[in-house]
Amino acid sequence: MAATYINGHQESVLRSHKWRTAENSAAYLLPHIKPGMRILDVGCGPGTISIDFATRVPQGHVIGLENSPEVLVEARATAAKGGVANIEFVVLQHISDPVGALREMKRATKPGGLVATREGDFNSMTWFPENDALVEWRELHMRVGRALGGEPNAGRRLVSWAIQAGFARKDITASSTSYCYSDPEDRAWWSVMWQDRILGSSFPERVLDGGHATQADLERMAQAWRKWGEQEDGWFAFLHGEVLCRV
Repeated sequence: MAATYINGHQESVLRSHKWRTAENSAAYLLPHIKPGMRILDVGCGPGTISIDFATRVPQGHVIGLENSPEVLVEARATAAKGGVANIEFVVLQHISDPVGALREMKRATKPGGLVATREGDFNSMTWFPENDALVEWRELHMRVGRALGGEPNAGRRLVSWAIQAGFARKDITASSTSYCYSDPEDRAWWSVMWQDRILGSSFPERVLDGGHATQADLERMAQAWRKWGEQEDGWFAFLHGEVLCRV
């Protein structure tokens, strides 16, 4: 069964994806990367993390997989601009079977290698000051994500999925990290990005076509993000689950 990415790949979405680096989004994996490794980055998006990996494996090679050919055009351009040659990007159909995906990664990894994954946990999103419209937005996002075949709270399920995929519990190391947005610049960037996603990505189309909310609801949620971003005492955190699975 194919799953549809809830937000699409419009500029408002790629704005946050391109912000991600190996340091801020894969720190749990970096100590395990060796110069001669071959790395498969599944769901690489615009490739910023994949390219970071490639710079750390100068005698190795990185393949970035993504289901959007348009995004990979930008990924290839970014790699070329940075002079990173030991990387290639190919298209993979997005799937809604995470256990099957982990099982296939396990099969494709040579003995002694690692399968690593990091996923957000949407219900862990928390903020101050409290705002009922943001609670409504979080619940809407999760509802639409599940209707499209995804699991918004994937972060908390990674250990369970890895076990179901055939990894022994003793071979799984679990951890978590979080993003925090509170400084004025961070608040402005995060809040404007979500305003734009709510009104200008694929999200509103998925919401309206599925009858999950109205345009007026979306406008109200975007306004709530705008208000949060303007508040000096604004604070937001987002937890991510991580697993390192030894093959």
